[in-house]
Amino acid sequence: MLQFLNTALKAIDDLVWGVPLIVLILATGIYLTVRLKGMQIRKLPAALRYMVQNEEEGSGEVTSFGALCTAMSATIGTGNIVGVATAIVAGGPGALFWMWIAALFGMATKYAEGVLAICYRSVDKETGHVLGGPFYYIENGMGKKWRWLGKIFAFFGAGVGLLGIGTFTQVNGITSAVGDFFDSQKACTVALFGREYTVAVLIAGLILTICVALVVLGGLERIATVSQIIVPFMAVFYVAACITILCVNAQRVPMAFKMILESAFGLRPAAGGALGSILLAMQKGIARGIFSNEAGLGSAPIAAAAARTREPVRQGLVSMTGTFIDTIIICTMTGLSIVLTGAYETGLEGVAVTTYAFNHGLPLPAWASSFLLMACLIFFAFTTIIGWNYSGERCLEYLSGGSRRAVMTYRFLYILAIFIGPFMTVEAVWTIADIFNALMAIPNLIAVLALSGVVAAETGDYWKRMKK
Repeated sequence: MLQFLNTALKAIDDLVWGVPLIVLILATGIYLTVRLKGMQIRKLPAALRYMVQNEEEGSGEVTSFGALCTAMSATIGTGNIVGVATAIVAGGPGALFWMWIAALFGMATKYAEGVLAICYRSVDKETGHVLGGPFYYIENGMGKKWRWLGKIFAFFGAGVGLLGIGTFTQVNGITSAVGDFFDSQKACTVALFGREYTVAVLIAGLILTICVALVVLGGLERIATVSQIIVPFMAVFYVAACITILCVNAQRVPMAFKMILESAFGLRPAAGGALGSILLAMQKGIARGIFSNEAGLGSAPIAAAAARTREPVRQGLVSMTGTFIDTIIICTMTGLSIVLTGAYETGLEGVAVTTYAFNHGLPLPAWASSFLLMACLIFFAFTTIIGWNYSGERCLEYLSGGSRRAVMTYRFLYILAIFIGPFMTVEAVWTIADIFNALMAIPNLIAVLALSGVVAAETGDYWKRMKK
């Protein structure tokens, strides 16, 4: 029965995350790019400037930078380290090029989501509490008759945070990394629930549960505060490590770019011929790019709505820098390190590919480079956990009509999920979470396309005012 369930869920997962949804997400980005006249490229310098220049006025609960870090905490995760490796191993170096393409158009989508989040958010004038995101721009932008579509988004959003993307998968990644580093031979184990776990895994799980509880029980302000510290620090730390690899292997960097471009357009010998090579690189690269930066999935505008701002366009620009940093910078660093060290050709899989790149690319002992990568994995996954807690809470708040009891219950269930995460081995849990993640995107993309005229009008009006 369990095998049948896993097979059925895998079939559904392949269907919802198949070519149609990937094409829809990419087509939305292309359409918005054309309608906004390539604004994500033209206005990128202004967006990067706004990212660190918080507005002093406007309604909201956190600064624009705090909202960005909260959103990025959910997107910058193990996918930037493990996901990139998986894409390049499966699709070749060219997969990285198509990740860039997905990010380029995804920036336009992320911009539109940020604009709509501010335009249609709800702010309590007495408490200053903000609720916004796809469910609110669906209901307030498209009309009350579309509220059912917002409910669907909120249901899947709350589910995906609690059932896997925010909890089980991240916890499992952290505890597995700790266990592999400190006790790879499983010399010190404890039998629980019919299986054996290393003491390192149990200790890591307990410490992680306590840390998550201390953050999420403090609400948005504490989540934003922690995210503003960890996200920039770990992103800079990880990128610095990757830049060190590029500098140490500087003579191979031009060749790495050449391999990426040749592989992307089928100019390198590959099984299945040139066309097959191109299609495989496109599929793996675009899919991983979407998974990584979450443009179009609807998670980022939930955090963006809480920003202390009065300008939707300004927050839209800040939001789109998240995709730029996540994919164009961090994923590129990972991808180049893997390509120039030849890690993708070793026959390894997952995090072992990136570990190989660090071990052979950094001028450090293997244990030191492995420890460095483990630390990055831990902090990236931790920020994903707290980021998805916030998104899930806001979805449940919308579903429950603002019930604080429902939100607090969700928080304690979330902490419980973190506690049992190291012991979860049921494949169906991760597949269900993956399906929920995909089904979030459909209502959001419908709303973004339906309200693209609002985005274009707001954009035109803002830049006219700026010129004056």
